[in-house]
Amino acid sequence: MATGIVTLRQLTGQPSEPSALKDSALILIDIQNTYLEGVMALEGAKEAVQEAKRLLDEARAAKRPVIHIVHDAGPGTPYDVTATIGKIVDAVAPVDDEPTITKKFISSFTQTDLHEKLQALNCNELIVAGFMTHMCVNSTTRSAFELGYRCTVVGNATATRALPGGKDGRVVDAKALQESSLSELGDMFAVVVNTVDDLKQD
Repeated sequence: MATGIVTLRQLTGQPSEPSALKDSALILIDIQNTYLEGVMALEGAKEAVQEAKRLLDEARAAKRPVIHIVHDAGPGTPYDVTATIGKIVDAVAPVDDEPTITKKFISSFTQTDLHEKLQALNCNELIVAGFMTHMCVNSTTRSAFELGYRCTVVGNATATRALPGGKDGRVVDAKALQESSLSELGDMFAVVVNTVDDLKQD
């Protein structure tokens, strides 16, 4: 961190250490084929899926709750959950009794029972990963923070895309948007780590 620059988390005394997987629920957001091919393909999505798979394997080994989120925008869209394009990527697909929550809005908490499921699990710490960093990951994490959850985002298990509309009409490239989105979350709403290896282990 640059000298003299502090986060709002530091200024307000929020925890600076990531959550331990053994104390957390894993929330995998929109890791759908939507983002691996076609018009919504994300830069770094395949690598992010690999990291999400590592994270998922660790959560399962630790017998921690795993909740999968999918976005459904209906037939004819890249988010059609009844079509192959909208399915969860095979590498991180649910097994056994892992629940899948279908959402219609950007935050995974909006008009879903995610909060109720987490309360039933008596789990206040969340490990968050998925797509897209600047949209559903960001919005879900902010919502979780406002509901009182302690969040850790695994940055390498997220990805996003380039966007139009930068200054003077320039495109904001995916790398810049990814870094900015993770920095925004780390300023207040979550502890951001790079990989599953960076999670608190004790």
